[in-house]
Amino acid sequence: MNRICIISNSLKDKDLSIGKEIRDSFLKLAYEKGMADAQAPLLDICDVYLDIPSGMQGIIVIGGDGSVLSAAKKSGKYELPIIGFNLGAVGYLAEVELSNANDALTRLLEDNYSVEERMMLAGSVQKDGEDEIKGVALNDVVLSRRGDMQITCYRICVNGSFLSDFNADGIILSTPTGSTAYNLSAGGAIVEPVAKLIQLTPVAPHMLNTRSVILSGDDEISVTIMPPKGLRPVDVGAYFDGDMKTTLHPGDSVTVTMSDHVTRVIRLSDDGFLQTLHKKMI
Repeated sequence: MNRICIISNSLKDKDLSIGKEIRDSFLKLAYEKGMADAQAPLLDICDVYLDIPSGMQGIIVIGGDGSVLSAAKKSGKYELPIIGFNLGAVGYLAEVELSNANDALTRLLEDNYSVEERMMLAGSVQKDGEDEIKGVALNDVVLSRRGDMQITCYRICVNGSFLSDFNADGIILSTPTGSTAYNLSAGGAIVEPVAKLIQLTPVAPHMLNTRSVILSGDDEISVTIMPPKGLRPVDVGAYFDGDMKTTLHPGDSVTVTMSDHVTRVIRLSDDGFLQTLHKKMI
């Protein structure tokens, strides 16, 4: 891999100085290996659109896990494998620490890596009976009340069949990759990241016996905001990987399925899922 696009987060990497260092190191290492045609264009992830130059073989994202999520969505149509260089805290998706940057670049140039395909979610928001907004997410689609402390009733249907009404602060629909994000904080299960399933987890449910529900990746899940009983309506935000798409009101709904697109994640570590979990989370 000698043609790689570098995408840096200028909110963490001021003046893209780290991105420039990574680019220069990559080109220097490539030159030393006789790869005169190496390319490493540098982009800012804060740009609204990421126009990846043609001919690229992969993407380096410099930032935290949030930067990797943003890059995965913005560059999804290119379906290029992604690797994250960590400027954040946990770095579950951005696995390369800057102290190991040259070793990682060398392994990329030598094609000494593996690629995991991670499922994504496709969501559509229905307001007034019409599809209004569509989005994709690598981690999760979250519905959560906004501003008011009042709980909300969420009606869940799977493949058109009623599952349950949840009185809760919110609902998380997560991928296996997203199982270690907000889902984990809300008491959801940790899932092997290359699995193909959708996990539904209520946030702070006002019920005695409530657990996450594991659903097939082939299922279609709809979540409808129900009119409150004896209470005034509460605004609910619809978030795709943390980005709010719109505000929902009673009668509005979100339908979520497994996306046709995947995120291809470059792995350098020989650690398996459980070893990585112990290092990052325990």
